Amino acid sequence: MSLAKLTSVSTQTLSLLLERQRQQTLPSFTSGQTNAPHTAQINRNLEQLRDGIRVLEARDGRTEATGLLRNQYERMRGMLGRDSQVESLDPPEAARASSPTSSSSSASLIPQVPSRSPEPLTPYTDDPEAGEDPGIMLQTQRQMMDNQDDHLDRLSHSINRQRDLSIQINDELDVHTGLLSELDTDIDRTQTRMSGARRRLDRFAKGAKNNGSTMIIAALILILLVLIIIFKT
Repeated sequence: MSLAKLTSVSTQTLSLLLERQRQQTLPSFTSGQTNAPHTAQINRNLEQLRDGIRVLEARDGRTEATGLLRNQYERMRGMLGRDSQVESLDPPEAARASSPTSSSSSASLIPQVPSRSPEPLTPYTDDPEAGEDPGIMLQTQRQMMDNQDDHLDRLSHSINRQRDLSIQINDELDVHTGLLSELDTDIDRTQTRMSGARRRLDRFAKGAKNNGSTMIIAALILILLVLIIIFKT
């Protein structure tokens, strides 16, 4: 039997085992049943798989494919449990005889880790610039100081410009304050004059109101005199 055929039989047997386990979990299945579903077919498939594995190993030796089939066969035998009617491919005596060899071979497969010599320890220091050339450090510090001087010069020029602008603004404010003071003085003077004119108008209006009849008589007399002079001439 070919390897493909044995693989197909193994897959079919595993499907039957899973279906058997599913049916055993159903409420209709009782633990006292002796004839579990698919048991006979599973045993026949396992016998066919066992014989096929032995034929392949006798012809080609134990390969990786036959090893996988062996593991699958033993696993399915375990799933079948006490209903299994096929024997194991490896008898217990052979398994015990091969165990020292397998253990020694597995031990020989463990890689040996080469010993490493301890690396020299570097002393710890809190100074991040420890070990640098003093000349380089001095040059770096000078460069930093020069950069700081440039920044301070630019800051000083900016402050001087701000001071000049503040002085100019102060002068402008003084001029505007003087103009506002003069305007306030002129407004007070004008208000005084308007108050005097208003008082004179009030007196004139009051006098005209009190002497209205006298003014009318004087006007009539003046008109009469003018008429007399006209008629005499």
